[in-house]
Amino acid sequence: MVKTDSGPDLNWVILFSCWLIVTASTLGSLFFSSVMGFAPCVLCWYQRIFLFPLVIVLALGLFPFDKNVVKYAMPLAIFGFLTAVYHNLLYTGIIPEKIQPCSQGVSCTEDYISLFGFLTIPMLSLLSFSTIIALLIILKRRIF
Repeated sequence: MVKTDSGPDLNWVILFSCWLIVTASTLGSLFFSSVMGFAPCVLCWYQRIFLFPLVIVLALGLFPFDKNVVKYAMPLAIFGFLTAVYHNLLYTGIIPEKIQPCSQGVSCTEDYISLFGFLTIPMLSLLSFSTIIALLIILKRRIF
């Protein structure tokens, strides 16, 4: 961690926050599938493909702090975000069922949880990727 006279470097703290969000999201995803027994749909698997590597990529950017980590993390976060947007559109019924990719196996619109009436698993993924992208944009603007 890079320190200044006033405490830890804010850029490092922003990147560490990204890593915490990604790690919590990964652990939550594994908890839902392994402990709670919620089978992931096709779109959930695609989101995991973009989420899981971010744990390692962001951790490698922390020690020592590497400003180029944004270049590697941002594409994964953006593709995960786009997949999560599509998943939420399917879940809410905006995209018709006949063009859903989850025609076999677990349905992409399966209602496993609904916290506070709107926080579903697809929405949690969307919020996670959105926050990661926002923090990476802030970090990029501070560095470059």
